[in-house]
Amino acid sequence: MPLLPQGTEVLAGLEMGGIPIVTVLSQVTGIPAAFIRKKPKTYGTCRYSEGASLASKQFVLVEDVVSSGGAIIDALEKLKADGLSPTAALCVIDRETGGKEALASAGLILKSLFTFSQVENPR
Repeated sequence: MPLLPQGTEVLAGLEMGGIPIVTVLSQVTGIPAAFIRKKPKTYGTCRYSEGASLASKQFVLVEDVVSSGGAIIDALEKLKADGLSPTAALCVIDRETGGKEALASAGLILKSLFTFSQVENPR
């Protein structure tokens, strides 16, 4: 898959939009999936990350649509606090409203399948 960085070991989907995407990507690629919650639940495992372990793994964050990049930055802060660092962020659509730049400022590359311009003005 051209968007996946070489050596990706886990696909980490952000709640909610990224979860169905990583589920399908995991099935297609055979790469394990993890799900990143906005905040931990107060019951069950009480963790913000479920599924495949991210510890000592090369992983990417996956989102459906990126506007400001805020949801990814929020997840990035939690992950970094736990010593975890994704190699990139992937999305289906980059709305081209500052998210890519905000993520670059946070030290994370955003790769998109489509941009809003491509979807709005198909060739």
